[in-house]
Amino acid sequence: MNRFSRVRLLSVIVAAATLASCGDGRTVLVIYSPHGKELLTHYELEFEKRHPTVDVQWLDIGSQEILDRVRAEKVNPQADVWFGAPAEMFERATKDDLFLAYKPTWAAAADTSTHDANDRWYGTYLTPEVIAYNRAAVKPEDAPADWDALLDPKWKGKIVIRDPVASGTMRAIFGGIILRSIAKTGKSDDGFAWLKALDAQTREYALNPTIMYQKLGRQEGVITLYNMPDIATLEARTKIPISWKVPTSGTPILVDAIAILKGSRHRELAQQYYEFVTSRSAMQYAADSLYRIPVRSDMSLDSLPQWIREAKTGITPMPMNRQLLADSLNLWMRRWDSEIRNSSKRS
Repeated sequence: MNRFSRVRLLSVIVAAATLASCGDGRTVLVIYSPHGKELLTHYELEFEKRHPTVDVQWLDIGSQEILDRVRAEKVNPQADVWFGAPAEMFERATKDDLFLAYKPTWAAAADTSTHDANDRWYGTYLTPEVIAYNRAAVKPEDAPADWDALLDPKWKGKIVIRDPVASGTMRAIFGGIILRSIAKTGKSDDGFAWLKALDAQTREYALNPTIMYQKLGRQEGVITLYNMPDIATLEARTKIPISWKVPTSGTPILVDAIAILKGSRHRELAQQYYEFVTSRSAMQYAADSLYRIPVRSDMSLDSLPQWIREAKTGITPMPMNRQLLADSLNLWMRRWDSEIRNSSKRS
C-alpha cells in the first residue's frame, strides 16, 4: 500500500471513529499528535480514568502530515485537539483559521513568545535541536560540536537524518540554517548552499524516526540531527549507544504547541483534555519520564530533572524569526525538496 493510500485509509478510520459513538457508548475524543505512543497512551489512560464516559483516540503522525490533514478536513473536521508540532506550523494553521481560541487556566505562566496573541495556540514544551552520534563508532571528542562541523569531509556518507519535509524537527533545523544566512547576508543563498553541502554528506533520509534509530544502531550512518528529548529517550530506553552535543554556536529551540481545532464536536471535552495534558502533574510526568522541557514558568526549577536544569542554563538559542518561518518555511522546503534532495547522487 502506498503512502497516499495509507493516508486515505487512516482518514476513513478516523472519520468513522469520530462520526459514530464508541462501541461501548463512550464519547470519542480524537487527538492528532506527533508525540509518540508512550506519551499519548499515558495521557489517554489517565484522562479516561478521570472521565470514564470518554474514549480518547489518537493518531500519531508527523507534524507536516497533521497540518496537511487538518487543512484538508477544514470543511468537515475529524479531530478535536492538535497536540504537538512546532509553533511555526501552528502559526500557519492560525492563518488558515483552523483553531478555536482558548485561554488556559495557566496562561499567566506562559511567556508571550510561547503563545498566540489571540489565544489560538499555547506552547507546551521547549524542544532544543542537537547533533547526535553513535558513540560506539564516534568518540565524544571527535563528534561534530557545531553545525558547520557536519560538512567536514570525514563525515561524508556517514550522516542519516529524518526525512526533512515531513518532520517538524528537521524543518526547524533547516529553517534555522536559512535564517542564519539571512541574518548574516540578507539573503538565503548561503543557507541553501549549506543545505546542499549537507545533502552531499548524507547517506540517507529516513522515512520515520524508528527507521533512523535502527540505522544509527546498525551504524548505517553514525551521525544525525534531531531533537534532544527524543534522542535522550532513545539513549535511556534502548541499547543503541547514542549521545549528543548541543551546537556551540546556537541551536533552534522549538516551542511545541497545542490547540483546539475549529469544528470540534466536543469542545468542552477538548478543553478539559487540553488542561489535563498541560497541567503541572502532566508536565512533571513528561519531564521525568519522557525528557520534555515544560514551557510553564510556574514550575519550580528544582522539581525538574538535572538535565533540564542544565539545559535551561547551558543552551544558546539560535535566533528564530517565527513570523518569517511561518511565511517562508514551506516555500524553502519545497525548494530544498525539488533542487537539493539527493542532488549529489544525481550529478
